[in-house]
Amino acid sequence: MQGKTEKMQLVQMEESETLDFQALERELEVAVALDEKHKRENDAKFRAVHQKVGSYEEFRDIVLASHLKPLELRDKSGSRNQPWNTCVRLSRTKSSVQVGLSKPTDSQPRTAAEFSRDWRRYYCTEPEKYAFLLALGAQLLGRIFHAEIGFGLLGEFLVILCDHLQPGDAEAIYWILLHLSQTQRFSLSVDFLSSREREKGRRLVQVLEQQLSGALQQQSETEMDPEGNAKEECATEEEMSMATLQQLTKLYKFS
Repeated sequence: MQGKTEKMQLVQMEESETLDFQALERELEVAVALDEKHKRENDAKFRAVHQKVGSYEEFRDIVLASHLKPLELRDKSGSRNQPWNTCVRLSRTKSSVQVGLSKPTDSQPRTAAEFSRDWRRYYCTEPEKYAFLLALGAQLLGRIFHAEIGFGLLGEFLVILCDHLQPGDAEAIYWILLHLSQTQRFSLSVDFLSSREREKGRRLVQVLEQQLSGALQQQSETEMDPEGNAKEECATEEEMSMATLQQLTKLYKFS
């Protein structure tokens, strides 16, 4: 009985010491795949830098698409049952049916991730996005992007605010630009602005300067008391606003 037990223990020890070649092969395949992925993405980063991409979002898209390969001739020849774009087929066969995403609830985004979700999902046109920015306001936007303004959003903000600036919104936009400039890593977001976005921002600050200067001047004329105190207060406020706008020009590197 004792001899049989010793034989069983010996067999178990030999089995435990036997290498699991299948497990080793799987680990090797995973390690090779990770190494190839790292090399592929690293090459894509260098390629994007040499191409001088216009924004961080474009840089990120190049890296994320590094695994894609261009189509060859044999990939496009022959019959194909699956359409390239199913959305086009659906829109042609059911052109009378309009499918839209439901609008967000009254709850406001509290984080940058929630903002990006609502920004892309629910607000499709620039006028809608403009109204969304004005509805959130400067203080909330400053809290949302306290850590960072990512994914090329700053340039998109500047373009939309410039193209859709409405009379009477100059002061609100002024505060939005000011609060955004106080977020962390703001200078990095500015560095990724394209030439078009930078030009739109420069134009936006010029229009803000004109409108704020005109509004303050009109206020000083209508609210001046007999001793001229209100006029002096408005003049001081105008000087502070103009000085801050000049500071914004430097922070956004519009000059």
